[in-house]
Amino acid sequence: MAAATLGEKTAMHQHHGDLAALLTDLKERSGLSYAWIGRKVNASKSAVHRYCAGQAVPHEFGTVERIARACGASPAELDRLYAVWTVAVRETPALVSGGEDTERPAATGEDSGPGAAGEDTAPGPAQENTVPPAADVPATPAPLSPPAPPSPPDLLDLQDLQDLPVKAGLRRLYALAAAAVAVLVAVVVTTVVIRSPAAPSKPDPSANPQWISGPTWTLPPAPVSPSFFGVTVNSSTGNTPGFTVGALRLWDSETRWAQIQPAKGVFDWSVLDRLVAGAEHAGLPVLYVAGGTPGWAAPGGRRSVYPEDARSAPPDDLADWDTYMRALTQRYRGRIEAYEVWVFANDARLYSGSVETLVEMTRRASTIIRAADPLARVVCPGMGNLWTAEAQRVLRRFAELGGYDHCDVAGIKLHQRTAEDPPETMLELTGLVDRTFHEAGVHPPLWNTGTTYAIPLQGSLDEVKARDYAVRFFLVGLLARNVNLERMYFYNWGGTKIPIVLQADGGQPTAAGLAVAQLKRWLTAAEIRSCGHGPAVNLPVNAWQCEFTVDTPLGRRRAVIRWVHTGTATMRTDPGAAELSRLDGTSKRLPAGGELVLTEEPVLINFDA
Repeated sequence: MAAATLGEKTAMHQHHGDLAALLTDLKERSGLSYAWIGRKVNASKSAVHRYCAGQAVPHEFGTVERIARACGASPAELDRLYAVWTVAVRETPALVSGGEDTERPAATGEDSGPGAAGEDTAPGPAQENTVPPAADVPATPAPLSPPAPPSPPDLLDLQDLQDLPVKAGLRRLYALAAAAVAVLVAVVVTTVVIRSPAAPSKPDPSANPQWISGPTWTLPPAPVSPSFFGVTVNSSTGNTPGFTVGALRLWDSETRWAQIQPAKGVFDWSVLDRLVAGAEHAGLPVLYVAGGTPGWAAPGGRRSVYPEDARSAPPDDLADWDTYMRALTQRYRGRIEAYEVWVFANDARLYSGSVETLVEMTRRASTIIRAADPLARVVCPGMGNLWTAEAQRVLRRFAELGGYDHCDVAGIKLHQRTAEDPPETMLELTGLVDRTFHEAGVHPPLWNTGTTYAIPLQGSLDEVKARDYAVRFFLVGLLARNVNLERMYFYNWGGTKIPIVLQADGGQPTAAGLAVAQLKRWLTAAEIRSCGHGPAVNLPVNAWQCEFTVDTPLGRRRAVIRWVHTGTATMRTDPGAAELSRLDGTSKRLPAGGELVLTEEPVLINFDA
């Protein structure tokens, strides 16, 4: 039997009961919890429950509207709710509550992330900081379309991807998946929401969000550089990956400043010489990362997290920094492609100086690097932990002080809040960084140079999820091409105390490592044209794709890589789709008009024309 519509429900109740019944119906239809709705509308769980139970009536319609929109109400349903709310306020004044203005959800830590981003060997536990909502993610819903094409549900925060129930009915799963994808649309600007600063007291059907179909971005075709596929080396042996990658970053490789210069005027280049020689033998460009002030250069400074006598404080005399950078760049002129000025600029465990001093260190390093090796690229200090407000503040301050004026590239650390979260949630961070740079008037290329300090504490993923997530890590980098993201360094290669292991130094590549190599092979000589997801590009709501042109025996042809961020999705094969290839190297022909089931494993689809 079909579920009753809101109009049918209205005939069953009176006055405030009408309002309660309609709100309850919307909540049940959405499958969302009172707690989730409360977080979304900035009210307590108990307040939302009272409104749905008929125990209270909000004194402003805006509260009703926010709850309804969070549950996916249509404009017609909002009009119906306004009518019954008006009657309830007039005829049951004793139930009218102002509680929604004063009662707020308690902090639960659900939106918290690791407090410090370091890297794999860091021994301490992570802090937890609540992440403020992105300023431009609207609280009102963004329908994917007017009646034709179909509409998606409300925009959700990217955190909502993590709140999806593991075991839920199919109807609820797709409702939540649709809602989760909608926020990702907003974050990467697939949907443009236009609204006035103040919400009207009565819904205005003419003020619906604007529907825009098409990819998230379309740019002139450009090759996918081999160096896009980078890894951070967590080894000091000089060995390199046993599968195909495109670039190496050196950190947790026994090459910190305190290890290379253990005493003033004394340098030990043996490990770095070995690592650079290994990279040269493999034909891979090297990104050297500075960090770990020697104890002799800052004897009263805060200790860093590493076992040698290293400090997180900058040197007492910046002339010592100049000497180190000059010796480093002169020794490896023409052999090291790029220098990351500091490993982690917005975590006190790894840098505890002022932002002003950091900008000055960056300026000095840039001048020295460019004088010693004009072809080398200068990467600004790594900014991570960006799920937290304090880390965002440091990023903003560094940009405001002109720090990025001294660099060729901005180093940022993209990672999920937890290793179990879909990699696509990283797009919230690329949006945040892009907004911050736009406000500061700078637009440097971006390199993803690391992960969270807490990564060793996050357990291990199963083999299938590890494989899929490793590949999607790099695909997220392609999805963010429109914000100038050029390179992705996966953390790490060589280590094993991490959720996704690509290869232990001395061992064989894992399924995840081999899958990354397969993705790189797919994109050899490919040119990327666009990326998008959901109904805007005629895909199911939980589906994603990037589009390329590739070489075939018949010449250049269209190809797409497709996947879903959760569950599965079924669709018809596109006209001209000829062959589907999987990460294990197998492939099959696609029948015209046949059924295609997408999963969390990305697949390559080649077209005949």
